[in-house]
Amino acid sequence: MTRSAMNQVRPLHDLHPSPSDMLAEVIDGLSSHPRTLPCKYFYDARGSALFDQICELEEYYPTRTELSILKQHAAEISQTIGPSALVIEPGSGNSRKVRLLLDALESPAGYVPLDISGEHLVEAADKLARDYTDLPIWPVCADFNQSIAVPKEASDAGQRLLFFPGSTIGNFGEQDRQALLERFAQLCRPGGGQLLIGIDLIKDTKRLEQAYDDKRGVTAAFNRNLLTHINRALDANFAVDQFTHRALFNRDHARIEMHLVSEIDQTVDIRGQHFAFKAGETIQTENSYKFSVESFAENASHAGWQFERSWSDPENLFSLMLFSVERPQNS
Repeated sequence: MTRSAMNQVRPLHDLHPSPSDMLAEVIDGLSSHPRTLPCKYFYDARGSALFDQICELEEYYPTRTELSILKQHAAEISQTIGPSALVIEPGSGNSRKVRLLLDALESPAGYVPLDISGEHLVEAADKLARDYTDLPIWPVCADFNQSIAVPKEASDAGQRLLFFPGSTIGNFGEQDRQALLERFAQLCRPGGGQLLIGIDLIKDTKRLEQAYDDKRGVTAAFNRNLLTHINRALDANFAVDQFTHRALFNRDHARIEMHLVSEIDQTVDIRGQHFAFKAGETIQTENSYKFSVESFAENASHAGWQFERSWSDPENLFSLMLFSVERPQNS
């Protein structure tokens, strides 16, 4: 790494959830009916690497479709956003997509990648710094499901643009989605700001289910790795190989559901808590809601976001939507 690149990556702001937070959330989810686990814990170092592999799969259309939208409409998106934006990316992952955005934007003021996987975050920020030697980068290890803040030294860098690609917003049910969009709006206040967000559009069931159950089994490994992560972090004893991956589209709720199905009767121990599973019993690990542009625009309006415009691919598989939140009149 060059000296100029090293100078651009600011020290990591580590706000990662404590093990006690993780324990409480896991216990709460496994105690519910039906049983659930928080999908944010997919993303340890191995889970993040597996998700990167998923994004390259033939069946998984969202990533390549969103990238094609960004490439095709980059100049138009940049012109609509304007110059000197401070780009904040919750759930930044490998920061691949933001490169297309940074290349298109006029004089971006800086970049704040925010991710729950600290190791993956630092690696991605270092790689980005090698290629963007004039771009200040402030990595933040945190859970964006909680209250989030921009590092103090970046707070006045420029007009804030939240970049939330990949249809991650679809992982949130209606109430949690509303709360997240409200937190995003708060992150742009008092000065106002913008949100560029990816949404997966409703389409035929077969294409949706194949995207979440690929023939190579990468998504299955990603799903089961959640249990491996919990075993390691919380001294649990899930028999990981005795759980089967299942993905199905729930049309009534317009969402893909991912489950882990216990193949045997088994009891799981987690820090003194015992959970008995019957063969065939499931743990719901993720929901991925699908939208229309109109329905999502209405969702976002309830959180204070004003719809500006959208860009979609020719097949209408996916959409990038731009919103703004204004400076309060009395500020």
